[in-house]
Amino acid sequence: MPDQDAQEDTESVVLEQTPQLAPPPMYKVVLLNDDYTPMDFVVDVLLFFFGLQKEQATQVMMQIHLRGRAAVGLYTRDVAETKAMQVIDYAQQHQHPLMCQIERA
Repeated sequence: MPDQDAQEDTESVVLEQTPQLAPPPMYKVVLLNDDYTPMDFVVDVLLFFFGLQKEQATQVMMQIHLRGRAAVGLYTRDVAETKAMQVIDYAQQHQHPLMCQIERA
């Protein structure tokens, strides 16, 4: 018959551990200025894709025009990539060179 002390040495204790979940990293969607895309088109993009109000969209468009770029939204990576692709595709469909990129916030 095995010794009780030997049996206790081989037993393992399993501890339940709850995973530490962190919020996903966020990404900024950034519109870049160019010399060809009409300002009204940029405002329309801001209204349609980013849900800005007309006055706010106009202010952001001017920031893009004067500073060369502006962050227009903060999203998870998948959403930010999708928004950027949608903006670029929409601009290309309308024959404008408007560019959009994402950056980690």
